[in-house]
Amino acid sequence: MYRLRLFAVRHAAGYERLYRLVEQAMVALDPVVARLGYDRVERPVAFVERATKRLLFDCRMCGQCVLSSTGMSCPMNCPKELRNGPCGGVREGGFCEVKPEMRCVWVLAWDGAARMRGGARIREVLPPVDRRLAGSSSWLRVSRGRSG
Repeated sequence: MYRLRLFAVRHAAGYERLYRLVEQAMVALDPVVARLGYDRVERPVAFVERATKRLLFDCRMCGQCVLSSTGMSCPMNCPKELRNGPCGGVREGGFCEVKPEMRCVWVLAWDGAARMRGGARIREVLPPVDRRLAGSSSWLRVSRGRSG
């Protein structure tokens, strides 16, 4: 999984385009999802989202995905779960102070953001994680917000 996570950061521009396509598809499907009921489709959509994002990004399913703002590097992979930048304990070479064998999630995020069109979004301060949303589909949440 770690190698795939590094691959995703190196190819952040391509994943950014793919992410945009998934978002557009979810927004287009929102009227159907609304008719079926969000509660009814939450579990199957979250299952697909979890499987896809776990494989590609080592996602933790926080329910508030910010991959498109963090260079396709999931900040929840940080052992300290820092949401808005590195802790200040980044080791030489960009490695994590807690897990020295792992590259700092935020060093990777800046690398990935530099490859993306929307890479400047990494400078935006992100809200804290709402733990009540853990395990839920951020795809559904985003599509509902963008379609309405």
